[in-house]
Amino acid sequence: MIKPHGSDELNPLFVADADERSGLQAEAETLPSILLNSAAAANAVMLGGGYFNPLTGYMDLADSLSVAEKMSTVDGLFFPVPIVNLTAETGVKVGSRLALRDPNVEGNPVLAVMDVTAVEDVSDEQMAFMSQKIFRTEDAKHPGVATFNGLGQTLLSGPVQVLNFSYFKTDFPDTFRTAVEIRNEIMTHGWKSVVAFQTRNPMHRAHEELCRMAMEQLEADGVLIHMLLGQLKPGDIPADVRDASIRKMVEVYFPPNTVMVTGYGFDMLYAGPREAVLHAVFRQNCGCTHLIVGRDHAGVGDYYGGFDAQAIFEEEVPAGALELKIFSADHTAYSKKLDKVVMMRDVPDHTKDDFVLLSGTAVREMLGKGIAPPPEFSRPEVAKILSDYYQSLDN
Repeated sequence: MIKPHGSDELNPLFVADADERSGLQAEAETLPSILLNSAAAANAVMLGGGYFNPLTGYMDLADSLSVAEKMSTVDGLFFPVPIVNLTAETGVKVGSRLALRDPNVEGNPVLAVMDVTAVEDVSDEQMAFMSQKIFRTEDAKHPGVATFNGLGQTLLSGPVQVLNFSYFKTDFPDTFRTAVEIRNEIMTHGWKSVVAFQTRNPMHRAHEELCRMAMEQLEADGVLIHMLLGQLKPGDIPADVRDASIRKMVEVYFPPNTVMVTGYGFDMLYAGPREAVLHAVFRQNCGCTHLIVGRDHAGVGDYYGGFDAQAIFEEEVPAGALELKIFSADHTAYSKKLDKVVMMRDVPDHTKDDFVLLSGTAVREMLGKGIAPPPEFSRPEVAKILSDYYQSLDN
């Protein structure tokens, strides 16, 4: 199986031994504590699950600035975005042991225990620098920039021991999986070549066929459909609705034992190219050999060019930094001429009118009225689940 990023073995930061974890939980109740923001909590969940291997905790300011600038820590570890605990909390002391409380679960239980090795103030200029490098913009209207700059400007760094996986295990018991669990399941299947498909949206026919195309062209043994389960921007479809629609599509339209439907506990960054590289890092940690990177991967609005998320792997990711390979995809749509879904780059003789193309707004309006999009665009079983959701918003 493909090695994890940065080490021979995966090193998740979740405390797996029940007795040790129980002892830490008891200790945590005696420690000073801070309430994390959702971004720092999501980073803890990802560290706990092994997704951010080989990190041992939150990055300090030097590493954060270095990673933002050149996708490398001061010591030379390739990493595409800073993994930080930015906070507005004051009074935390270097050398203290700290209980990190979960903002997303009622009662704010302890999510992790942290040994604080540095407490640093981040200047406005440094925040702006990181925003520009990570998101390629400082525009406060960008949802990722707005979130990042609203976290606070005190940076707490140091190793963490993760005690649970927040609400993800309880709210999505059939879907949330750690990188450890995904690796184990891939081994159980006996898959050697695995393609990952990233999604924060329901999957329509084009997405379904894209997975199939990648699997066939790469002669892959299986596909990991890996959905984001954390915080999104307003208007995005909730995770439980996406989950139900994707599972129905896989159940009806894919052969048994060729697809794993799973999810991960992270908040969307909307960082376009940098987030695409982060997706590649943690899919390698999951045991995947390839990642589908399509048009405007992890983008939002008009902040990124359509294929910037592919170009970054050729232009900025150093050779050998990742073992995982990219499957570069074009915009995919149903061809009326050929009566099948195709990548647009593969049919230069087509005009726009030769494709079944619907805007997201048009699809939402149709679903809200109980009108199913054409079957060339969306499977009827998927459309039914989405239609029920949109109609429920009006009641």
